[in-house]
Amino acid sequence: MTEVIGVARDFSISPAGRRRSDGPDSAERFRTDFLLPALGTGKTVVVVLDGTQGYASSFLEESFGGLVREGYPADSLRSRMRIISKDDASLVREIWGYIDRCPGSKLTAPER
Repeated sequence: MTEVIGVARDFSISPAGRRRSDGPDSAERFRTDFLLPALGTGKTVVVVLDGTQGYASSFLEESFGGLVREGYPADSLRSRMRIISKDDASLVREIWGYIDRCPGSKLTAPER
C-alpha cells in the first residue's frame, strides 16, 4: 500500500522557509504535518515534487534531512519512500544527497 503526497496538491505551490516561524509553507511544517505522519502509517510514501514554483535548498534539506534527525536512517527511508519529479530529476538526487549526508543517516531503523 502507498500514501501519495503531492507537494503542490496537498501542501503548497510555493514551499519556502526552513522553520515554522518563516511562514505557513515551511519545511518544518511539511515534515511534521505531512511526511512524519505518512511514514508513521507503515505504508510506502510517494512524494511528488512537481507543480510548485520551485524549491530552495534549505526547504529540501530541512524537510528530508530532517527526517534523519527525527530518527529515520537513510536505509529505512530508501525502502519506505519514493521521491518523484518529472519536472526536474535533479531534485530527487539533491534530496537523497541531503538524507545520505545527514549525521545519523547510517543508524539502524527505529522501531515504529
